[in-house]
Parts: sequence; C-alpha cells; structure tokens
Amino acid sequence: MEQNLIDAEGKELFYVMEETEDKRFPYRLSIRDKDENSLLVLYVQDRWPGEKGNIFCIREENPPEKKLKEIERVPVKKLTQYGKRIVLILDRKLKKRCDFIILRKKYKNKEGEYEQIFWRTQKGIQERKMRVRFSTKKEKELEIIVDPRERYAWKFNGKVIKKALPVGDYALMVNGEIVAVIERKTFNDMLHNFSNLPLMHQRLLELETYKYSALVIEATYSDFLNQKKVLYFSPSFCAKALAEISTLHPNLQVVFAGGRKMAREWSLRFFLAVKGILEETQPTLPQ
Repeated sequence: MEQNLIDAEGKELFYVMEETEDKRFPYRLSIRDKDENSLLVLYVQDRWPGEKGNIFCIREENPPEKKLKEIERVPVKKLTQYGKRIVLILDRKLKKRCDFIILRKKYKNKEGEYEQIFWRTQKGIQERKMRVRFSTKKEKELEIIVDPRERYAWKFNGKVIKKALPVGDYALMVNGEIVAVIERKTFNDMLHNFSNLPLMHQRLLELETYKYSALVIEATYSDFLNQKKVLYFSPSFCAKALAEISTLHPNLQVVFAGGRKMAREWSLRFFLAVKGILEETQPTLPQ
C-alpha cells in the first residue's frame, strides 16, 4: 500500500522561486530543507496563481546545468500531502496558502498514463467552486477486525473477522495491514477508566501509534457534566479528565457520539474514508 511520499515532519523547509530561461515555464519552484535537499521541484508558468485560478506545472526531470537566479525564499509553516493533494502554507502575511493537485490520466490513443499538475490558491478554489468528490468506498468492501473481548459488538457488513487486537476494539485492514483503530467506550466504561487515568493514558498512547485512530464514546460531553449521571465523581473532575485526555493525546480523535447507534455510524464513515484515501493513487515525488 502506498503511503504519503512527502515526509516533512520536523524539517525546516523553504519555498524557493528561481528564474529560468524557458519562455513557457519561466520559473522553477522548489521546496527545500535547510541542507538544500529538494522535496518537491516544479517548473511553473507564473510566480503565483493569483486570479488565474490554476497554473499548469511540470515536474523537473533533470536539474539545471547552471545555477539559476533565486528571486524569492520563504519559510514553510506547513507541508502536508492528502492523496492527490499537496497543501502548502508559507510563513508570510500575503500569498501564503496554496496547494498542488497531481493527477494521473490515461492516454486516449495509446497505452499508459500521463501526469497533470495544477497549482492553485485558496482564492482560486473559492472562486471556481470546484465539485466535491469524496474518497469513500462501500461498506461491503471493508475488512474489519473486531476484538473477541468486545461485548455487544457493533455489526458491520463486508468481511468481519473476530481476532484479538493489540490495542483498540475495532480495526480496519487494507492489504493485510491494520491501518485504522478505534477504541469504543460506553459512558460507564469512561467513568470506570477515570478511576485509573494513568493506565488509560498508556492504552491511548498505544492507540495513538496508528496514524488513523479514535476514541469513540457512546455519550455526549454534557453527560459527564451531569452530577446525577456521574454519581461518585464530580462534573469538575470529569471535565478535567476529558481535557487531559485530549491534551496528552493530540493525534487521537476523541468523539462524543451521543449513543451506540451514532458511535457505530461515525466509526463506519471513518473506516470508509480511511480506506478511500489510502487507495487513491499517490503522486510520486522526488525525495
């Protein structure tokens, strides 16, 4: 299974614009680290998409023979890849948000595919009102593992396997690999875990090792602030415990689903979206 090919975690990156001698692609855009290693190099038709909407780009196949004139260098605040989309946020006040769409299309008159790359800004996306297309699958296409220790388990269509999980209660399998994990908690389960928060944090830390992970609670947040429901805990204690869970586990989604039915529905949609995104054709970018 293909994973995101841009790994910008923890790197100090720069957006660099250079001039070329090519009339069709007069600029060379690159994303580089502090050692001048390039994560992304494209030849572009303008310095910024602006009101044009989309700018057509091509990837660099061979580095230039001579040093190009650098005309702009800006620190990068965020670089993230979502399937065909590469999102870039620059550290400046204006002209700071943009993304690149990398598409693969089949030739009409011969075998094989070719690549199309478009550079666009937030303003261009707003003005063009592009049609939304979700990267989701059908429920019957899912392969879900349910831990046999799970009492009164949610029911899913598709392929459901009863198998002990290292962490969590439900997991999504794609190409034989666990890619998403969900820990399900009833209201009473959460109250019981409040009695030993350090132990719960250990379990959630392990859950958080999966990129796609969630703690799905079959209750509302307000339930934990209702003294009649929390019994021997105080609403203040519950609020602090829940805040600590979110703070200490920033990469874990904490979802108050309201009840069993909505918890199962949210989890299903989560698994469908994860599978759809992972099975999108990923762009191949130079490292």
